[in-house]
Amino acid sequence: MVRAAAWEPAEATTPDADPQRRATDLARFLSGRHTLVLTGAGLSTPSGIPDYRSPGSPPRTPMTIQMFLSSPEFRRHYWARNHLGWRYMDAARPNPAHRTIAELEAAGAVTGVITQNVDMLHLKAGSKRVLDLHGSYGRVICLDCGHRLSRYALDDALVAANPGFRDRVAGRGAIEVAPDADVVLEDTASFVTVACPECGGILKPDIVYFGESVARDVVDRAYTMVDDADALLVAGSSLTVMSGLRFVRHAAKTGKPIAILNRGATRGDGLAELKIDHRCEEILPAATTSMHTVA
Repeated sequence: MVRAAAWEPAEATTPDADPQRRATDLARFLSGRHTLVLTGAGLSTPSGIPDYRSPGSPPRTPMTIQMFLSSPEFRRHYWARNHLGWRYMDAARPNPAHRTIAELEAAGAVTGVITQNVDMLHLKAGSKRVLDLHGSYGRVICLDCGHRLSRYALDDALVAANPGFRDRVAGRGAIEVAPDADVVLEDTASFVTVACPECGGILKPDIVYFGESVARDVVDRAYTMVDDADALLVAGSSLTVMSGLRFVRHAAKTGKPIAILNRGATRGDGLAELKIDHRCEEILPAATTSMHTVA
């Protein structure tokens, strides 16, 4: 199960007219069902986290596992950028879409979340049953021995190895934040990386890079979550990569109703009984309000 390298911005579309009516349509879909939610980057862009696929996003070259493993110099370049960017992601806060999903879970209408995002915003919003399909920016893993440590612990080590680095970069002016806890930074030659504290091996963010496979046990847990739900709601994902699309196809194959809420077209539109082209942070809160009247 490979996270394919697909990062061209999507074609711009016109959002659906009458968002209140579309929110009512979603409320009808959700009412009386235990729904699993599959989320993507479009759910987190209102929290200030850029993505690869939203219409109007600048073309980007995302991290691939081949790039990361290619040389110590490339890993140094990556970790220097991540050393700055992960704090930006850590400071991001849930938006109304995240909070609404957590509220629906607490009310029993949502059974859980499979998220393609690595930003931990569902957990920050209060969701309890969250499966991080592509990992989390908050963890680091050793590729040699499998040891895991928190990104906060690694930050302490990188600060000690690179005194004053953040201040020097900040002194150059504003930096551009990129997706996946990264920033745009060219001059990284002076940056010092650190090795695994257990074995001296290569450390990597516990994130599924493009071209890398999602762990089999994570895939199995995701299928089980689909099977256990009455319906599936896709929120903020174009379903461009197969790692998310296959769960929509599985839901359709097993006869589960599917709704898709996303800005722009998705690869799953033909499988959905309800497709809404609008912003998640507007439609989801309005839908929960409407559920009280359509129930």
